[in-house]
Amino acid sequence: MARTDDIDVLEELARLPTMAHPTVSDDGEAVALYYDITGRNELHVLDVETGELEQWSAGEVPRNARWFVSWASDDERVFFHLDDGGNEQNDVWAIDRAGEAEPVVEMDGQVTIQDVGEDGETLLLGSTRDGQMNVYRHDLSSGETTKLTDYERAAGGATLSPDGDEVAFTTNESEDYNNKDVYLMAVDGSNHRNLEIGEDGAEAGADDWGPEGERLLVSDNSADLGRAGVYHLEDGTVEWLGDGEFEESGQCFTPDGERVLVTRSRDAVSVPVIYDLETGAGRELDVPEGVASFGGYGPGNVVIDDETVLIQHTSPTRRPELLVYDLESDTHETLLEAEYGPFDPEDFADAEYVTIASDGVPETRQAAVEYEPYDEFDIGAIFYDSGERPSPLIVNPHGGPRARDTLSFDLYTQVLVSQGFSVLQINYRGSTGRGRSFVRELYDDWAGAEQGDVAVATEHVLERHDWLDEDRVVVFGGSYGGYSAYWQLVQYPDLYAAGVAWIGLTDLEDMYENTMPHFRTELMETYLGTPEANPEFYAERSPVTHVENLDAPIFLVHGVNDRRVPVSQARIFRDAMLEAGYEEGTDFEYEELGEEGHASSDQDQKLRMFELLADFLERRV
Repeated sequence: MARTDDIDVLEELARLPTMAHPTVSDDGEAVALYYDITGRNELHVLDVETGELEQWSAGEVPRNARWFVSWASDDERVFFHLDDGGNEQNDVWAIDRAGEAEPVVEMDGQVTIQDVGEDGETLLLGSTRDGQMNVYRHDLSSGETTKLTDYERAAGGATLSPDGDEVAFTTNESEDYNNKDVYLMAVDGSNHRNLEIGEDGAEAGADDWGPEGERLLVSDNSADLGRAGVYHLEDGTVEWLGDGEFEESGQCFTPDGERVLVTRSRDAVSVPVIYDLETGAGRELDVPEGVASFGGYGPGNVVIDDETVLIQHTSPTRRPELLVYDLESDTHETLLEAEYGPFDPEDFADAEYVTIASDGVPETRQAAVEYEPYDEFDIGAIFYDSGERPSPLIVNPHGGPRARDTLSFDLYTQVLVSQGFSVLQINYRGSTGRGRSFVRELYDDWAGAEQGDVAVATEHVLERHDWLDEDRVVVFGGSYGGYSAYWQLVQYPDLYAAGVAWIGLTDLEDMYENTMPHFRTELMETYLGTPEANPEFYAERSPVTHVENLDAPIFLVHGVNDRRVPVSQARIFRDAMLEAGYEEGTDFEYEELGEEGHASSDQDQKLRMFELLADFLERRV
């Protein structure tokens, strides 16, 4: 990275203004989004016609922009999620144009907005108030909250019909634990019925109601690759879209109801697609190469008018920006440009996408569990060259695990490159974008072939690039990537000179007992069963079981307020290292991050993590 002599690179990178969760108002005239251009995350509203940016909040919204925002139906208020120090036990608040903020829904547990009714009176919510995540209705006039579902498995993804009479949502009552079905119910919680979309064992979801309320845009992976289709409520038929060449997921209908928007995954990029429902023809929108998505995470509106939609675009060297895309002319204009501070896009490291054949068993010694070769897959990987010669290497497995790395701007990668490290990211088996069967390669096999894929990819790039220093290879990851960092160090100790495990899992039974209820069922039980049914597996695939295999300095970093992966995970591993004779400060380093949960987008908290990471790497590698 250029421009390193006269600036504090880490601070300048942490201070780059970042937007999150853009969502269009119902009238299409404004976009609400989180933006930290002032140095703190604040709620801003962007005028679509003029491009003017107005700040609504002054410290009322969370520092960490994890959770999305939603417009009230009158476009005069914006709902947001407020938690305590990043613990994700959200309440729902609202803020108006005058900056007045007030609580709307306060309940125990995690509360998230599912949909906002067009009637101006109804909020659909997901909440763990009574334990498991279920669907609730909140009446804005009376302030009353009513529980609509009471399932043992998590229920969510709720969306309200245009007339406000029915709710589509997703849950699972099948004996196949991997199944997800779309249900309909009346808005009072009565008359639940399974629409039976797709085959048993597949996963279906409801994405949007047609404007007339007689159709649903749905997604399903019965055909292995995800697909979008239009479900007709009158006769229960589905018109599936596309030719099945790529994985696709639905976004929404256009206002005229004649077209639908979907997102297509190919290799390590995402492309927006529009389908004409009369002809079935689809076309990719003409956006620059990289990752283009409709809006942000959550049930945000992306439609501006009949022919115009909001798109967020990024690439490895270009930070996220907002585009207004004209569907008729296939042209776009930039609505909100990315900020680069003292940098230029060419200062950032570009990425190379490669594929690597892996059978899940590297040449490196397996110290914890010995596996026979698995089925061979071409594993996708993204490689960033730091330009250093020789160059140390950081192996950076993604979290999730149901996720993937893409050719988008990655701030943590650019931080690592700025410190002289080349970076390797691996879309191991179990990653998304390649269909249901590829995702399920990781079922019942955490710390199996997917960790082998990580090691095989590492061996591949070390052999391919002789200027990479094989004596300075580091593994660094967060969340499931943190679990991967722990496991790589105990399973393949000969491969790594150091490791950084951030908010990672170490003891799977403790994780099962102490994570949030919907993570217990939809993550732990779905992938691994229960510790009661599989006690030996839970123990064998827990990194703490093999702590004595550690042979390189490791840095444990964890947020105190993390409710997804509780801080007990780091404490258990630290205590096990001490019991095994490792010395803190010599063999390992340990840091708990106060006022922080499962990572943070806050500039000060990002800078703290950047500095901790860079300091450890400089001293140890």
